[in-house]
Parts: sequence; structure tokens; C-alpha cells
Amino acid sequence: MNFPSANILEVNLTNGTIQKKVLDGDTHRLYPGGSALGTYILLKELKPKVEPLSPENILVFSVSPLTGLPIAGANRITVNTKSPLTGGIGDSQAGGFFAAYLKANGWNSIVFKGKADHPVYLYIDEGKIELRDALNIWGKVTGEAEKLIREDLDEDNVDIAQIGPAGENLVKYANIINMNNRANGRNGTGAVMGSKNLKAIAIKKRLGLKPADPDNFNKLVKEGIQRFNNSKGLRSLGEHGTDGGLISHHKNGFLATRNWKSGYFPEGAENITGTTMTETILKKRDTCYACPIRCKRVVEIEGKVDPIYGGPEYETAASLGSYCGITSLETVSIANQLCNMYGLDTISCGGTIAFAMECYEEGVLTKESTGGIELNFGNDESALTMIELIAKREGIGDLLAEGSYRVAQRLGNGAEKYSMTSKKQEFPAHMPQYKPSLGLIYSVNTFGADHQSSTHDPVLTLPPESEARNNLALLGIRKGYDDNFEMDDEKTRFAFNTQCFESTVDILSLCQFVWGASTELYNPKDLVKFAKYGIGWDTSVYELMEIGERKINMMRYFNAREGFTKEDDTLPQRVFEPFQDGPSKGVALDREKYEKAKETYYEIAGWDKKTGNPTEGKLKRLSLGWLINDLQMKRVLN
Repeated sequence: MNFPSANILEVNLTNGTIQKKVLDGDTHRLYPGGSALGTYILLKELKPKVEPLSPENILVFSVSPLTGLPIAGANRITVNTKSPLTGGIGDSQAGGFFAAYLKANGWNSIVFKGKADHPVYLYIDEGKIELRDALNIWGKVTGEAEKLIREDLDEDNVDIAQIGPAGENLVKYANIINMNNRANGRNGTGAVMGSKNLKAIAIKKRLGLKPADPDNFNKLVKEGIQRFNNSKGLRSLGEHGTDGGLISHHKNGFLATRNWKSGYFPEGAENITGTTMTETILKKRDTCYACPIRCKRVVEIEGKVDPIYGGPEYETAASLGSYCGITSLETVSIANQLCNMYGLDTISCGGTIAFAMECYEEGVLTKESTGGIELNFGNDESALTMIELIAKREGIGDLLAEGSYRVAQRLGNGAEKYSMTSKKQEFPAHMPQYKPSLGLIYSVNTFGADHQSSTHDPVLTLPPESEARNNLALLGIRKGYDDNFEMDDEKTRFAFNTQCFESTVDILSLCQFVWGASTELYNPKDLVKFAKYGIGWDTSVYELMEIGERKINMMRYFNAREGFTKEDDTLPQRVFEPFQDGPSKGVALDREKYEKAKETYYEIAGWDKKTGNPTEGKLKRLSLGWLINDLQMKRVLN
């Protein structure tokens, strides 16, 4: 088959021009959507060293050729830009229906350049595209803004991705929200959108795509539904959401608590776990386009929590719960609602507040510097106040809006050791002490600490005959382990190989719960079938792995030209310090094994061991020789 070309909508916000560009099929096959297409556009069109919040930065929304097909987990939207939080490549995915509607309207990507002279939003109805005034919408929280956009269009049949006041106020970890509760979080993509005076994108809802081979495609869909029905783990995910696993992390001693000082939260873990949510405040289970799992939470607390803002995921329950010593599910749910209203990444927001709480308890921050707020761990009212102050950049919130790394640099006095970040981005709630290969990925990952960039260590402790282990064998991973804590060369290879595959999952705008390396629903061979039956793409696991590796190297190259080297691949000291309480007492990440694994990772990736960046040979092998275009970059790479 001829690989489909990509329709790219380019919007110049400075002069208001809108034009269609087409990426030919051969090039599109190398960068088939999502984060690969977004990074390709940035490398082609964004100059190095641009300030992330300047008009010169570029913001790219992308889907893949498979997006919009009626099958579980194939409808995520990716946003790429230069991150104001990390200073490197920005990469973010979100679920829902927005991606499917973008594709159904005929577009693979939207590229925003420049800055509007006043607030605007973009409306897409197939080829009818216009920038519309958003002056009366600017400053509104997401739920209210969505109503105003529908009224302005006189149209309810639209899906909307937007920023809240946090993005308008350029909070470094502001996100982009669709459906009022699905977030392109991490990396501060919402701040870039705000810097461009772009409030929202509204897309007319349209029917999805038809598969190239309907009979075989439908068989694949039915197989997935049957596997879901037979999978205890996936059915539990649907019943209790991602937060269902919080209690097991606590019982093992690896639930990040009080800014990662502990992995044990006996006073609050039961209160904030997914089963408690199901039994108390869950209103209904929501879903993404064509997905039977229905893992999305919708909660309601009369007079306090509006169900339009969804409900807490695991990361949110941890970052705005145990990180901060908060024991109340009601408080966590209100905090989640505030973040979705204002457009804040819940992980970085909770991580920054937890950091500030430790600084307060250690005397680095005082009651005077917080504006009279007692910022102790476990103070529900103060935590909620902080979210609003951060979103509005008022008082101490103006400082905390910069993220914990930058705040620590400004405060000094030992505050640096309290910032749980990698590449300036706050840690998600999966502990490297328990998952050492994930800690390796946290440090080498181009867009900062991320829990969805590789498969997690515990899968290797499952029986060799398990479905997850069989799937990993398709990626060349066959060695198992008696526990999670080992970190040898084979574990490093596991980290790299699964990183390449999960990279492809992101590129193809897929959900990792459905299409990830170790999921029980669809395996890598099924992804090959999906490509063939969905769009007639004859591919292989090898090509898919290479696509994922290509994107990783493109992102690493992007960071290299911004000045990043292996010296930026670090973890905070705290993960190497033994826990003092709970079931994990005495456990720490082994620094010697970690450092050795990092060097092995560079070798496996084919990167220069001095700089940690791709070599010319690696770029050429991955069809990226076009990046080697000047003497300065040759010096950076070698």
C-alpha cells in the first residue's frame, strides 16, 4: 500500500493566516503521527534556543493514521512544543474523544505559530476553519469557558480542548484540558498555549473512520472484548480506575508520602484508594472513544465536587494526597477539580506543594513568606489554597508556579534536596526504589521524569507463561526476576526495549492500558494486525520498534541542540537514601548499580558515552541523517 499522507493545518496566530500543508506518505511513514510527527515538525521549523514562552515557539497537536478507527485505546491526542518547565522537548498525551474528532474532520496535525494580539480560539468544521474572538472567555475556568464557546458557536455538537487561568497566567506546569477532565499534562504545554493568546480549539463532532478490512478488523475488536472480559486485572481497572492500585503500593511500602520521605502512609492510604472512591463518591465510569474498559472516574460530592470535572486518577490521589500528607478523599477530589478547572498538571502541582510543605516544616519557608499560611503536611485547607494561588500567580503561588526545581534554586538554604525532579519536572508516583529500571528511565528520558515511557519492573516477576511475559518475549525480553530490585545489564535492556515500544504506542496515539508492551488486551503482533486491517499498512514488530527508537533519538537530538548532555540525566539524592519506616524500611536505590546501568543504557542506545547524545552513525541508521547539518551540532553530538 501507499502509506497515507498527512494533512497538516498551519495556523499563524500573529497574522491570522490559516493554510493546509501535506506531508507525503513516504515521509509520514517514518514519523507516523503523535510525538514523532510533532517532533519532526519542531526540528524542521523551530530554531534552537528559542524562549519557550515567546511567540517564536511552536505548538503542535497530532494524531496518527490509526486514530478514529473504532477499536479500544486508539484515540489519544499528542501535544509537542519546547517545554517552559524543562527547557527541552515537551511531550504530552491525553485521552477522550478530541483526537478522533480531529481525524474525522480530515486533519492529522495542527501547528500553531506566533501570537495573537488578543485572546482567540480556533474552530474546525472540516475545511471550514476560523479564528474567533475569545475576549469574553479569557479568564474563565474550563467548565464555564466550554459553555461560553458553545454559546458563541450556537453549537453543542463540538469537542473542546482549552487552557484554564493557569495557562493564561503562564504557570510552568499548566496543561491543556478536553472534556473538562482529560489533560495533556506535564511539561507546561498549557503555558505555551497561553503565551500565544490561544484559549481553545473547538472541533465539530463527526463519525470516525472505517477500516480498510472490516471483517478482519471486527474480529480483532471482538478478540479484545473477549480478552477484557476474561482479564481480572483489566476488569478491576475498569471497576476501580487507576487509583485501584494505590493501596498495594502502600502495603509494599512504596507509596510516595510526605514529599517522598517515606513510602508508607498508614493514616491515609485506605481513605484515598480507588476502592474507597468506588464505594463512596463514584457517580459513574466514563470512557474514551470506542473503549470498553471505562477506567475514567466521575465523582460527585454535593455542593463541593461537580462531576463534569471527572475524578482523581492514581497519580492525582498520590500527588495531592500522600505526597502532601492529605488523608481525605474529599479534599483530594476537590483538589483534582481545582486543577481541572484552572488547568494545572496534578502531578507537578502536588509535587510542588509537597516540596513547599517540607520547606515550611524545615524552616526554609516561613509563615511570613507564605503570607500567613501554615503549610504543614496534612493541612487540607492550605493545600487547596495553594492550588488557587498557584493558578492565579498570587502571593507565594507566584513563586510556586515556577515548579519546585526553580523555587529550590531561588530559596537555597538546602531546599534543593527537597525537589523531587528530573530535568526540572516533578516525579510521578512510582518509586525508583521499588522500580529501579523506571528510575533509570526517569533520568534519561528527554521530557523529564515520566511513568509512561517504559514498562515497569514488577512485570518481570510474573510467571514466564503469563500473557504479559509472552508479550515481552516478542520484544526480545525473556529473563525473569525473583523480585523487582535487581538492576543488571538485562534489566537495562528491558528498560530500553520497552521504552522503544512504548514510544511507538505514543506515536500511534494509542493507550498503554490497551496496547502497551505488557497489557493483557492487545500484544505487539496484534498492533501489526491493527495496522494492516485498519489502514492497509503492512508493517512488522521490527519496523514499529524502529519507529519508536527514531522518535527517542529525535527528541534527544532536540535536547542536545538546546544544550542538554548526560550531565542532565540525574535523580535526586533522596531516592538513594534508605527509608526509615514501614515495610520498605532500609530500602534505597543502589547508586552504584544505577550509575552502571546508565552507562550500559548509553551503550545499548548507541549514544556517545561522553555526551550521552546520539552519534552520527545512530542518526544515519534511523534515517535521521538530515539532522546532521552543521559543524556546531557535530561537535555537540561527538
